[in-house]
Amino acid sequence: MSALTAEKTGVPDPDTNGETAGLRERAFGNATGLSCRECGHEVELGPHYACPECFGPLEVAYDFPTVTREEIEAGPRNIWRYKALLPVPDDIEQSPNMEPGFTRLLRAGNLGRELGLSNLWVKDDSTNPTNSFKDRVVACALSAATEFKAKVFACPSTGNLANAVAAAGARAGIKTVVFIPSNLEKPKQVNSAVYTEQLVAVDGNYDDVNKLASEIAGEEDGWAFVNVNVRPFYAEGSKTLGYEIAEQLGWRLPDQVVIPVASGSQLTKVHKAFGELVRLGLVEDKPVKIFGAQATGCSPVSVAFKDGVDAIRPVKPDTIAKSLAIGNPADGIYVLDVCRTTGGAVEDITDDEVRQGILLLARTEGIFTETAGGTTVGVLKKLVETGQLDPDAETVVINTGMGLKTLDAVADHVGPAATIAPSYAAFVATGIA
Repeated sequence: MSALTAEKTGVPDPDTNGETAGLRERAFGNATGLSCRECGHEVELGPHYACPECFGPLEVAYDFPTVTREEIEAGPRNIWRYKALLPVPDDIEQSPNMEPGFTRLLRAGNLGRELGLSNLWVKDDSTNPTNSFKDRVVACALSAATEFKAKVFACPSTGNLANAVAAAGARAGIKTVVFIPSNLEKPKQVNSAVYTEQLVAVDGNYDDVNKLASEIAGEEDGWAFVNVNVRPFYAEGSKTLGYEIAEQLGWRLPDQVVIPVASGSQLTKVHKAFGELVRLGLVEDKPVKIFGAQATGCSPVSVAFKDGVDAIRPVKPDTIAKSLAIGNPADGIYVLDVCRTTGGAVEDITDDEVRQGILLLARTEGIFTETAGGTTVGVLKKLVETGQLDPDAETVVINTGMGLKTLDAVADHVGPAATIAPSYAAFVATGIA
């Protein structure tokens, strides 16, 4: 792994009388270390992502203080209202960042009636600064990269992450390099290129790009790849989706949540957030069923769930839902565990159903989602039709991005209902009136 300066993350230097440990606490809030999700081995806070004992994934561990609803509600209307629950410093608001989060939670009565759901909400993250939920995770990654004194802020991406990293890097004044598959949707390429000159297109799919990023991280000094060597900090940003859903529901948990699955980190972190809120006494404990959504053309987690196996068999993605096109998802096995233990499921739909999901959400709730959101809405519909989801339970579906980024997916399937002469008679002839 590349060397990042971690002078604020090591054990106390005996010559500093513990001053290094104090800096660590301020730099990462209530985070106490990194813990292996497989064997439980703990390491100090730093730019580490693999357990030195078993090579399992690391995640941030905390020693939370007492946190009240009132303290959270008094905070800024962005993810930093939850800073006590994130690996960020107490003064995080003062750093130049994109201030993502606290996006709208909309009651989706029209969509609910269309699908036969009596109590449906849409968590709409398309209103984040770069129009996707990735602004949340990037904000946490940027904070860590800053503390590690990274000289380059980088990522491999299927699009939305590249947009978010490029914009956040520009705002923070740090050199930013983003890597994408060369066949990525044009709007997502443009959305990254306007923020950085260092947009690198790679001939291959996301898994190829991710492999290249890991190689660069191992060779280049001072590079912070948000979803590689600072991944544990990056992933924590997804928890804020869960926090917001609970707070916006009046400090209660929903009965069911449907979440898109790419790497799988978002789903597992929303589940983690619900558990943290319960342990802190901020919400009452209750069962919450977690459902994952994939496109059939890249559905390794869904296939494993239906086959009843614990291993994820990597696939070569072939779907219009490019933001979900990760053929070897890092958190796939943990998605299986969450969905099974909560009584949920992982389901997948075809590309045609993805398009139908985009149009359904737009024409019922006025929300133009990208292909990931079309996948989630389409899977929601399928879950209802197959009886896997309770139509009377309070349900939240997460929209992770803006449809203007994936226009090609629907451009050939929508258009004028008619082209007419500029006369009333011509209009009447259309039968629209």
